[in-house]
Amino acid sequence: MSNSNLINREISWLNFNARVLQEATDKTNPLFERLRFVGIYSNNRDEFFRVRVATMRRLKEIQKEKHEILNFDPSKTLKQIRTIIDQQEQAYMDAYMSVRDELRDNGFNIVGFGDLNPNQIHQVKKYFTKYVHPYLFPIMLGGLKDVEGLRDNSIYLVVRLRSSKSTIKDDFALVKVPTSRVSRFFLLPDDGVESVVVLLDDIIRYNLEEIFFPFGYDIFDAYSMKFTRDAELDLENDLSKSFLEIMAESLKQRKRGAPVRFIYDKDMPAEILDLLLKKFKINKKDILIPGWKYHNFRDFMSFPHVGNKALWAKPLPPMRHPDLPPYKSIFAVIKEKDVMLHYPYHTFMHIIDLLREASIDPKVRSIKMTLYRAARDSNVINALANAARNGKSVTVFLELQARFDEKANIQWSEKLHEEGVKIIKTIPGLKVHSKLILIRRKETEGDVYYTNISTGNFNESTAQVYADDSLLTCDAQIGLEAGQMFRLFETPYSPPTLKKLVISPYSTRKHFLKLLNFEIRNAKAGKEAWCILKMNSVVDESLVEKLYQASQAGVKIQIICRGICVLIPGLPGVSENIEVISIIDRFLEHSRVFVFANNGNPLYFTSSADWMVRNLDHRFEVVCPIEDPKIQQELHDMLKIQLADNCKARLINRADSNDMNMYRQRGENEEVIRSQNVIYDYLKNKTES
Repeated sequence: MSNSNLINREISWLNFNARVLQEATDKTNPLFERLRFVGIYSNNRDEFFRVRVATMRRLKEIQKEKHEILNFDPSKTLKQIRTIIDQQEQAYMDAYMSVRDELRDNGFNIVGFGDLNPNQIHQVKKYFTKYVHPYLFPIMLGGLKDVEGLRDNSIYLVVRLRSSKSTIKDDFALVKVPTSRVSRFFLLPDDGVESVVVLLDDIIRYNLEEIFFPFGYDIFDAYSMKFTRDAELDLENDLSKSFLEIMAESLKQRKRGAPVRFIYDKDMPAEILDLLLKKFKINKKDILIPGWKYHNFRDFMSFPHVGNKALWAKPLPPMRHPDLPPYKSIFAVIKEKDVMLHYPYHTFMHIIDLLREASIDPKVRSIKMTLYRAARDSNVINALANAARNGKSVTVFLELQARFDEKANIQWSEKLHEEGVKIIKTIPGLKVHSKLILIRRKETEGDVYYTNISTGNFNESTAQVYADDSLLTCDAQIGLEAGQMFRLFETPYSPPTLKKLVISPYSTRKHFLKLLNFEIRNAKAGKEAWCILKMNSVVDESLVEKLYQASQAGVKIQIICRGICVLIPGLPGVSENIEVISIIDRFLEHSRVFVFANNGNPLYFTSSADWMVRNLDHRFEVVCPIEDPKIQQELHDMLKIQLADNCKARLINRADSNDMNMYRQRGENEEVIRSQNVIYDYLKNKTES
């Protein structure tokens, strides 16, 4: 397929993050919600550098050293990335400054030290002495051996130390801003006029004398900087070590990964910057990025919940599913009917309740579960440990290779093992990304299997903000096949024969190609032919090529894609029957739902997999058919609501527009449809009816 019919995936990702930044400038969003999106943009960009830019730099070196032939030029891509990042930087700063100014107009002031009155300065100094100073451990630049000791993505203040006494020589120090130990934000006591917040960075800047006064320094200049390191793990092939040991050692290496970005305060004097570059042995100018006085705006994602309620998003408390009332056995409900939970609209506590009930039910014989990312204080982990204490056979596949959660998962693995839980070992190079719970219960008719298949993680924290679908079923065939999945995790080289579930890396790609081919045949025969595809990313070229073929055959294709999409809709003669929208709103759209016309008898599927090579070929993923007519109708209604969104939906990548993130225009008298709010009301009405 011609590259001219595809958007580079890295550029598409940057377009996605630009949509996040749009939310920070959208004045229909409450101010603190806009501030949160500033933080999300910052966090996303950091991860992009740690993973994708690092990968591009590796590919660039491989191509240079081994003359590898790639279907793109990594050097060119890196230049394009830098151009777009530089363009977005000003929009990013403008978004923050606008929100900050509007917050001030609403009585909430984020200030520098120079804006404080004497009483406030006194309070901040007391706070510094008691809560901040104990966590400051300066590094004298002259004694710093190498950059490897500096923490990835942490903020450092580069401090020039001078003395009014000419006998003391100037020196330089690095002071790490301890945001892991102290809040980034200090809220001064309300004086009844306005709320005042001081950033931790500034608290340290203006109290440097308390740190360095014993050495005679009394003049200080402080400039911020941070490193972003290559976060890819190089897993050595050492048969004498367990995979857990290999992962633990690789995590230590990540802390010393090669810098892929060095951000510094653009007001930093050239002589100080030159000194740092020489000291840190940075000679690759393309990793240097001049920035603002403040870094790590991701901290705004967890800004203290204070101030006028009108400045925050209206609460949408998660609701109970109408089929799962309190004081009723979840097993009894699932035995009668399938139940589909939609997070964060429905409460994740239903899953905790299921595990809790299973842990004390005398009929339950075993619990099996996959875990990819768990919450920090995980009730899921606690429930599994409790089940083991109660004598249940508990088996957990805990994925040690979940990026940026590896360390936490190693700790959870050890905790569960201590509680008597059987831990299935991670399969090197083949992540288990599927989300499964399988409970075996001894009933009158024999063993009955209760299965939960989800598009999202079993994580009560992310379930409050990630929009996912989670099926609870007592379907015997699905239960048997879920059991085969767990056996497969232990012996991954003998693929099972399945009737209902479809799994990666064995059959997911073939499954979707087959379904699309069927729609193509129907379209050519003049029959009803369409599909609705909702996912996070559309990257796999073979499936994109098949979508183009389907469009050319007359299949109507509607795609809801939150993130990366390399497909270009509206190309004459190629993709004129394809529309792609992306919805960015307060909840992160994370579910994967696929619907195919099937000649008037639509087929519905949910999945943990996006259309990416890694999900199709290099991970264990599950595609699950949804066969209950009521749940099918519910999914249909929710998809139609999203496709009609005229507030937060963007028409992305359109061939007939230079705007890659064009908002869908709403007619003058057209009903306002903000899909997440409409879906909340739709499900709430079901609960109350």
